[in-house]
Amino acid sequence: MTPERTKATIFDVARSAGVSIKTVSRVVNNEPNVRQRTRDKVLRSVQELRYLPNAAARELGGKRSRVVGLIYENAQEFSYLNDLFNGALRICEPAGYTLLLRPLTLPDPEIVEHIRQFALNARVEGFVLPAPLGDLPEVSALLREMKIPFAAITPREPAPDEINILCNDEAASFSLTELLVGQGHRAIGFIKGHPDHGASAKRFAGYRQALKKHGLPYSARLVRQGYFDFDSGQAAAARLLDLPRPPSAILASNDDMAAGVIFEARGRGLNVPGDLSIAGFDDTRFSSRIWPPLTTVRQPIIKMAETAAGLLIGKLDGSATATPEAPFECEVVIRESTASLA
Repeated sequence: MTPERTKATIFDVARSAGVSIKTVSRVVNNEPNVRQRTRDKVLRSVQELRYLPNAAARELGGKRSRVVGLIYENAQEFSYLNDLFNGALRICEPAGYTLLLRPLTLPDPEIVEHIRQFALNARVEGFVLPAPLGDLPEVSALLREMKIPFAAITPREPAPDEINILCNDEAASFSLTELLVGQGHRAIGFIKGHPDHGASAKRFAGYRQALKKHGLPYSARLVRQGYFDFDSGQAAAARLLDLPRPPSAILASNDDMAAGVIFEARGRGLNVPGDLSIAGFDDTRFSSRIWPPLTTVRQPIIKMAETAAGLLIGKLDGSATATPEAPFECEVVIRESTASLA
């Protein structure tokens, strides 16, 4: 067996970087009056040695940073993230906290080290984790190791000892599917969301439950995998519409994929909703501006982000930390992309 690696100390970092302990302390605490070349050398040693500053010592060594970090997956669709940023910012600024954003590209074998360095360099006191970051066990394990609190937005499996902000994705998808059934559709296609997102499984479950309630058989041939982007929505729609008996309605797990479905249907000369009804999820800004305007589900993203940031700051400041007992409610928004089956 290999002996467990001894944790690096501030003395190890100072010796590796060839600087004084005081200089290491200044760099770790993000203090001024350190030359950039020296700062880079110290940070390189911190990363190589995987040095973790003691939180209590940092607190004694200087003022709190009052920094909240928001790490997120780079995405083509920005409306969801824009609402997320605005909601968190509305809470952080009045509370005297700085909100710092850090995009990440997934999958990333170095994600733990990237987050570690971001947390150390920016002296992040707490994190807001939108999906799918809150579902990655290596991320939550790192933050627990570093003793940095976090608030996860729509995690797949909420941790009982953390702040979890949930949304009733399953119930909303059920209602949206039920709307299509009520319009006379019996062959309803479904495009799944990215498998790394916890909400994807919940939206698929809602679809299946609605079919079951109304006595409609589930058919795997009417289901295709998507990845929450336009291209995967278009590709999935092409496969569904190529079936010998194509669906009369398609429900996509987000608006970007639904836009891809509309594009594919138009390219085939299909009338929407006359020949094909299409529904999405998220009520992004463009959903009401494309033609026809998209039937979708509106999530209270700004309110969810405000709540996540507020509870996180409350935990950092030693006040209330309870997670909301009930998930946030979604609303089905009916527009012109869906209609009764002729």
